Amino acid sequence: MMRFSETPVYDPGDTATRNNPFPLYEALQEHDPVHWSPALRSWIVTRYDDVRLVTSSPTMSSDRLRPFYESLKDERRDILSGVMRYLDLWLVFKSPPEHTRLRRLLNLVFTPGLVAAMEPGIRSTFAHILSGIDPRGEIEFMTDVAVLLPAYVILDMLGVPRDDFPHIKGWSDDLRLFIGTAQGEGDKYRKARDGADRMSAYFREVIAVRRAEPGSDAISRMIAARDDGGALSEDELVACCMLFLFGGHETTTNLLGSAIAALLAHPEQFMRLRAEPGLINTAVEEFLRYDGPSNSIARVVAHDHDLHGKRLRKGERVFAMVNAANRDGRKFERPHDLDLGRLPNRHLTFGQGIHFCLGAPLARLEARVCLLEMVTRFPHMHQGTAPIEWIDALIMRGPSRLPLVLA
Repeated sequence: MMRFSETPVYDPGDTATRNNPFPLYEALQEHDPVHWSPALRSWIVTRYDDVRLVTSSPTMSSDRLRPFYESLKDERRDILSGVMRYLDLWLVFKSPPEHTRLRRLLNLVFTPGLVAAMEPGIRSTFAHILSGIDPRGEIEFMTDVAVLLPAYVILDMLGVPRDDFPHIKGWSDDLRLFIGTAQGEGDKYRKARDGADRMSAYFREVIAVRRAEPGSDAISRMIAARDDGGALSEDELVACCMLFLFGGHETTTNLLGSAIAALLAHPEQFMRLRAEPGLINTAVEEFLRYDGPSNSIARVVAHDHDLHGKRLRKGERVFAMVNAANRDGRKFERPHDLDLGRLPNRHLTFGQGIHFCLGAPLARLEARVCLLEMVTRFPHMHQGTAPIEWIDALIMRGPSRLPLVLA
């Protein structure tokens, strides 16, 4: 790994850091594990145990959007008001007791049995996507495969026509600029507002149709979900649809792209998976650890406290760098090696405790199907002529472009 001759400084807008943040993460772990980033005006935490602490301790709050929004004193406050109406209801930004109520209702909808029953449909969807690809030429894996599979799966789950995806994808990309904390997009707040306005209006119409004519889709199941506390409100239904559409395809898309990039960079592991397809379960966990789609998790300091001699004050933002923690040599042997048979593998990619990712089983299933099929069908695939490009985001990580030659 690269060694730093001076105190490292974290700036996610730096191109080298975007392309490969791991040398910097290692330097921060060694020299400044609780690092103040001037670029973000936030704390950056990189060690495994500290990331676990930050994401689960009562000293931190997951309600990080509302304090940011309320701190705005300029036109951004008005611009983001429509975005906050829905994002403020997202499960990932809630704390108990609101989080407990929402999670309980959604657990009635997204059951393990529901996900397990989706495997034949996922395989059929993947075959349909491949049928539109010329296996003799170069493809752009992200747009031709990695975006489409999880998007079609979540659209089918929600009962939304696949033909609507181009519009939905555009709204989701605009929303990602704000949620993912993009560093290079100057007009990200207006774009996020427009994306949220259009997506929320779309799902409000779908919900009205489902109320009149319920089906077996997830939206109908969310409408019908009840517990002692009642049902989801109209705004909560819209917010949940937006969350599952956004989270259900963005995260898995990034996982698929990063996994293929990792296999291309480690041909010996590529050959190993081809020879031992039974490794696919541990392989997916290793892809999640090695260069996962959840680069960081944001929290807000709930009350003043010290961590590694640094004073964290109430209201300050903290980014717990999940991808750094997943390569912490204090927790993992050979942390920078890709080992598709790695056991144990207690990565933090899907979170923990009450905030463990509700969509984790589906993301794992889609990754198992897609990656094993790619390795089996295209044993000679290799990177195309152009370099891999990575998305501009602090919260998420994955390729934005991945040229791939299949033959």
